[in-house]
Amino acid sequence: MRMLMLGAALIMMTSAAMMSAVRADDDDDKNAQKLAMQGRDDYWHCLAREYSRDSNQGLSEQDFGRSVAGACPSERQYYRVALLDYLTTQYPNIDAGAHLATANRAVESAQKDIVTAFVKHRPPQK
Repeated sequence: MRMLMLGAALIMMTSAAMMSAVRADDDDDKNAQKLAMQGRDDYWHCLAREYSRDSNQGLSEQDFGRSVAGACPSERQYYRVALLDYLTTQYPNIDAGAHLATANRAVESAQKDIVTAFVKHRPPQK
């Protein structure tokens, strides 16, 4: 009987420890996702400020694209790192290089979207 009680107690302690680890992993995943989304939003807001600058009105598509590519360096890096961290927590078995490539494509996509909006919404040239 004593062994049965000891075994039950051991099982309960092990289960509690495993549940605690699962909750910690969930918290890490949610935190990584939150930081990636925050990084994305911060980068987009910075690009939107760049988009709306009066000094950009006369720029060609190529010049504006170069301007956007160099804009918001800290926000861009934070987004890239936060997304990389999120992808690593979600998909730990995938090569880190693949995650970095995905994060780089996300940054490039944001830049491309801002340039596309700039071209579509600029006034016609006379």
